[in-house]
Formats: sequence, structure tokens, C-alpha cells
Amino acid sequence: MLNHLRLSLLWMVAATLPGMATAQEVVLKFHHIWPTTAMAPTRVIGPWCEKIATESKNHLKCQLLPAMSGGGTPAQLVDRVRDGVDDLVVTLPGYTAGRFPSMEVFELPFLTNSAEVAASAAWDYLQKNALKEFPGTKILAVWVHDEGYAHTATKQIKTLDDFKGLKMRAPTRLTNKLLAKLGATPVGMPVPAVADALSKGTIDGFLLPWEVIPGFKLQEMTKFHTETHPSKPSMYSAVFVFAMNQSRYDSLPPDLKAVIDNNSGAAFSKQIGKVWDQSQDVGRKSAQTRGNTIWVLSPAETDNWIKAAAPLRDEWFDEVGRRGLNGRQLLQDATDLLAKHKK
Repeated sequence: MLNHLRLSLLWMVAATLPGMATAQEVVLKFHHIWPTTAMAPTRVIGPWCEKIATESKNHLKCQLLPAMSGGGTPAQLVDRVRDGVDDLVVTLPGYTAGRFPSMEVFELPFLTNSAEVAASAAWDYLQKNALKEFPGTKILAVWVHDEGYAHTATKQIKTLDDFKGLKMRAPTRLTNKLLAKLGATPVGMPVPAVADALSKGTIDGFLLPWEVIPGFKLQEMTKFHTETHPSKPSMYSAVFVFAMNQSRYDSLPPDLKAVIDNNSGAAFSKQIGKVWDQSQDVGRKSAQTRGNTIWVLSPAETDNWIKAAAPLRDEWFDEVGRRGLNGRQLLQDATDLLAKHKK
């Protein structure tokens, strides 16, 4: 009995010593929007989980919940991670219209055409202007996707006039406004709903980057794809965040916090942006292999689209101004950072 008591006391003391804090395995519930075979789970989420497991000697592990299998909707992920329902998420703040006005600046049309550059700019911008928009949440990375284009089921878009009469899906409120400026009828929805909406005729097409197309097999449901001219900024971008519940992070011992810290931040954001840029060719090839038609706008026609979209900036300045934000300065910060990281 005495020996048993001594052994128990020894274990209690040992558990308080440095190096013993990670004896217990920590499983992080990781919820996201993509099917398991999509680019993001295979090239970003899966490798990240493997890396933190290796660096923590398997004391940190992910419980992956792909394709919203943990419940709720894509728009609810920002609240689920804030409230601790999920430990980790990757989602689009823009799925919650108007909720993140400062971060929304990167969703203005025709701003950038490099996800890698924009990821670096967005990380710096977040630290200066937008962290307050994510209470209860630790942002591990932020980025935008590769260039966004127009994809349609039955009609090729070659000019602005071709948008008339089309019901087109967009991911965020600003891209919905962009579609209206271009002449289409906008229909907002998260990407998991696109295939069903196409099959039912709820939409005639959608705005998406190439990266998403093969993961949801959308090349099988569309015949036509329209790209803006590569010399011009992208038609649109959407912002992603890789987020962790702040209390969950705070509860980790110092050595496990260090593992998370070493796999987040500016360099990680840039790395993810580069992965998104590299995904374009794969997604584009999936459409080409099916024999779909890809139309590339001329520089002049792309300029027509840019001109049609231009009033959106002033409208956005007015909208965020009513919320006490200096939209012109926010856009200037974003464009300055884009120029800085493009060098």
C-alpha cells in the first residue's frame, strides 16, 4: 500500500514537470467544406495535420470532418470555431454577408491575379486592419484563391451582353453585386450547393476559380468557360481563413502551442496561396479533357468588364463608411501591400 502511494505521488509530481505536459493526446476537430479528394484537403489540410502530428510526436492529431460532415452550414463555420463547436476550420468569411467588412476589401473585383502575392498581402493586412473582426478565434492563415472565372452550362459568355438573362452563382455579396453590374441575375450560395442548383436549373452558371471545378465534378455539368485576359487583374477573388478556436489554442501546453505557431502565419499563408496558383492548370485540364470550350477575353473586352464593375468600389466605400470604416484607406492599404509583395 505504501509503495502504491509513493508511486502515485511520483506520477503527480512528474506530470507537472516540463516535457510531461504533452503526455496526453490532443485531438482537434477539423471541419471544412470540401470532399476528401479535392485539392484543399489533399494538398493543404491533410499535409498540415500530418506535419503537426509529426512535430508533436503524435500528441496533436486532427479529427477530419470533410464536406460539412460535422453538421451545420458553410456560413456557420466562422461561429462554430469561435464558439468551440469545432477546433479548426477552413472557410470563407464572405459566406456571411457583411460580417467582415474590413477583410472584404480583397473581394473587390479586378484587384489581383496572384493568389501567392495576395496571400502575403492579406496576412499583413489582417494584422493591421481586421483581427478585431474575429473575436474568440486565432487565425492561422489567410489567403485568396486563384483567378475567378465564369462557367456556364448552355451559353458561352464572350461579351458583357451575354450575361443578360443568365442566373449566375457567386460566393459572396460583392461578387453578387459584380454579377449584377455585368448584367446577370446573381444567386448567392456556398460551393457545395452549386452542383444541385445546376442540375435543377436554379442557376445557368457560376463564378469559380479552376481549383474548385474537379473536386465537385463541375466540369461534367458545364460546357463553357470564360477567362479574363491574363494581362489583367482577376475578375474576382474570395478570402479564405484557416482558423482555430482561441480557447482551444490557449489550453495547449507551451510545446504544443509552439507546434501550431510554427505551422501558421505569414509564410504558411504564402505557401497556401502558391498551392492555389498551382491548381489552375489541373482544374483547367479537367474541362479540356471533357471537350468543353474555354474562351479567353481580349484585353479590350476585359477592360469593358472592368469599366462596368468600377462603380462597385465607390458603393463599397459608402457602405463601409456607414459602419465607421475608411474604405478608401482600407483599399489603399490592400493595394500597397499587393504591390509590396509583388516585387
